[in-house]
Amino acid sequence: MADHATTDGPLTQLDLPVEGMTCASCSARVQRTLGKQPGVADAEVNFATGNARLQVTPDVDLVALRSAVERTGYELIVPETSPPGARSEHTLHVEGMTCGSCSARVQRALQKQPGVVDAMVNFATGVANVTVDGTPDPGAWREAVEATGYRVVDDGRPQTSATTSGGPTAAERAERASQAEAEHRRLWGRRLALVAAPALFLLSTMLYHDWAVMNPGMRMAQLLIATPVQFYIGWPFLREAAKRARHLTANMDTLIAMGTLAAYLFSTWQLVVGGHDLYYEAQVVIIAFIVLGRYLEARAKGNAGRAIRSLLELGAKEARVVRDGTEVMLPVEQVVVGDVVKVRPGEKIPVDGEVVDGASAVDEAMLTGESVPVDKGFGSTVAGATINTSGVLTIRATAIGADTALSRIVRMVEDAQAGKSDMQRLADRVSAVFVPVVIGIAIATFVTWTAVSGDTGQAMLAAVAVLIIACPCALGLATPMATMTGTGRGAQLGILIRSMDVLERTREIHTIVFDKTGTLTEGEMSLTDVVAGSTDEATLLVLAGAVEADSEHPIGQAIADGARERLGRPLPRTDGFTSIAGQGVRATVDGRDVVVGRRKLMAESGQRLPDHFEDAAAQLESDGRTAVLAGWDGEVRGVLAVADTLKPGAAAAVARLHDLGLEVAMITGDNHRTARTIADLVGIDRVMSEVLPADKQAEVERLQAGGRIVAMVGDGINDAPALVQADLGIAIGTGTDVAIESSDLTLMRGDLDGVATAIELSRRTHRTIRQNLFWAFAYNTSAIPVAALGLLNPMVAGAAMAFSSVSVVTNSLRLRRFGR
Repeated sequence: MADHATTDGPLTQLDLPVEGMTCASCSARVQRTLGKQPGVADAEVNFATGNARLQVTPDVDLVALRSAVERTGYELIVPETSPPGARSEHTLHVEGMTCGSCSARVQRALQKQPGVVDAMVNFATGVANVTVDGTPDPGAWREAVEATGYRVVDDGRPQTSATTSGGPTAAERAERASQAEAEHRRLWGRRLALVAAPALFLLSTMLYHDWAVMNPGMRMAQLLIATPVQFYIGWPFLREAAKRARHLTANMDTLIAMGTLAAYLFSTWQLVVGGHDLYYEAQVVIIAFIVLGRYLEARAKGNAGRAIRSLLELGAKEARVVRDGTEVMLPVEQVVVGDVVKVRPGEKIPVDGEVVDGASAVDEAMLTGESVPVDKGFGSTVAGATINTSGVLTIRATAIGADTALSRIVRMVEDAQAGKSDMQRLADRVSAVFVPVVIGIAIATFVTWTAVSGDTGQAMLAAVAVLIIACPCALGLATPMATMTGTGRGAQLGILIRSMDVLERTREIHTIVFDKTGTLTEGEMSLTDVVAGSTDEATLLVLAGAVEADSEHPIGQAIADGARERLGRPLPRTDGFTSIAGQGVRATVDGRDVVVGRRKLMAESGQRLPDHFEDAAAQLESDGRTAVLAGWDGEVRGVLAVADTLKPGAAAAVARLHDLGLEVAMITGDNHRTARTIADLVGIDRVMSEVLPADKQAEVERLQAGGRIVAMVGDGINDAPALVQADLGIAIGTGTDVAIESSDLTLMRGDLDGVATAIELSRRTHRTIRQNLFWAFAYNTSAIPVAALGLLNPMVAGAAMAFSSVSVVTNSLRLRRFGR
């Protein structure tokens, strides 16, 4: 968090790349520096993503921020000026980038072009987003990029909004990300292959140590082998350590460089003066173990991001667009909103859209995790990358590029991965001071050993062991790796976690509240019972059905539809229709003033309720149905009952939540008797009945006032305020966009079992983070004293340090098996 801020004016979020960070102590140092700058209200720097997320005021000086970061030895990539207001944005596709420094170089080149006020280059996607004032000059941009050694594969297409519409296809993004990870693995793989033989040879000299250190030829051979290992294979560590030293800072590379250089230089000095304390094998084997750890870490990191890549790879590459009555196959990035697209059986739907012709079943498993195809017809919405399984569909494109459901899912997951938990912030603060403290401990160890024993060789080994064992790699990876894997697995299961805060809140939840209609139930009412008494049933259906035909309430629509179906003919017209919110409706039908609704409305309208209708309504409500009274001429003439069927597995889902130690509540507008019956069917503990839609938020607030930490599950527009009010909002993704945008967790399918799955996954991810941080802290705090006492061989320290990071990553990857 920011230590100092000038917060005058509205805050704007900026995501800026940071170059040169190699461990958590680096990101902590950059974060502390940025947090102290005027105009910065908040700063979070993520080591794993190499990104700084800033909350800044309008008067922030980005050039000053960049200079402040440069003074600490790192590089903050910022636009030359702060972009004021709306400007035209353009997209370039850049080829040839192989690492983060490549994208930074391209970004700097674009930012220096006339008229360019901002440029952001994403290495993973190979996309450059350029914001300009005035007339764009794609030709100049191309020349600037090519001058840096890269290639632009298209000219800058203007974007229609602030989104990245018109950007690379999903397959292209996935391919570029895969290539980047493969290059990183090859980099460390090549160094591992080169260091393996020298390390094994020098390790073998321990079997004939006395001869190896006495024989002149073997002594020189060790020097000749150790030198290229130190200065070629170990060059990345030396280079970063030197960069940090120039700015009077230190990081994990500093510890590695100091430790291995100390062993190398001490051994070389012993060789020159004729001494026999040679430790070339320790220096080479330490580097070998660290390189192996980096290689395994690179492979594991690729696995952690595989879930997101698998989603990105699902997008269609081409679309069959109908233009001027002719079907034309076009690249999907050329489709625009409003285009009519035809999708044949077995093909992927290329963009989000609305069905304008045809009927089919669509496999939405890639979005929702639901294996059963969903029927689609005229007016149905479809999502890009889902699969049309049977009939031909004609759709009108409603969203493309970054606006599609698939892109929104990926963006939500990426935002969650970019955040930090409170535990990670603590780890960052520790890492910021950890390296200097370790260097001090190593110096003290050397001095103490030399003073006490007079054995400089043993003193040097103990100091090297301290330096090597203490590298805080695992601290920097503990949270990002678990978050990447957990959120990625969630996306595969149709569970979207909005932020890191959600992971922390789920473990504190006491009560989970379900909205009934559309969440616990299917949300589709149907007429089940008609009690007419002395009145002709057909008359009751005609009058009550006609009044309800003008109602927009699901109960009213169910009565009207049921009346039409049972009568087999249209319903008569009404006059003077009035709807009383939460109570019922009234209108004039064939000269009769007819009232249909609850008991309260009957009483207020002067309609007497006979006992036998009261008893019938009570019995229907006890059976879990919603009873509606119909009356005219001063008396209730009948009872109509409608029912909304429970979703399959609702009882099992509630049972799982009970197993997690949660109290389960239901909120509904139904009367208490009906609501209690439904609650008993599924095992719900608490019922909040006869709650008007506008009062749902107040009910959640009342629970919170009683000391409960509340999660709310809903799917409708009227659930959005309650979702926001709750400590944890869970939206059923089959509902509205408003509900989804208001929630913390989104379930892309309507399966209620996903609620427990989402909470379990969040808790498991949070638990994994805690495990990672605990072992990372415990490893460093316990190992340093052992090394300082001379009880830890530097080679063993190197292996332990390398595999501490690998163990954290491996523990995180266990989340990939969640739910299997």
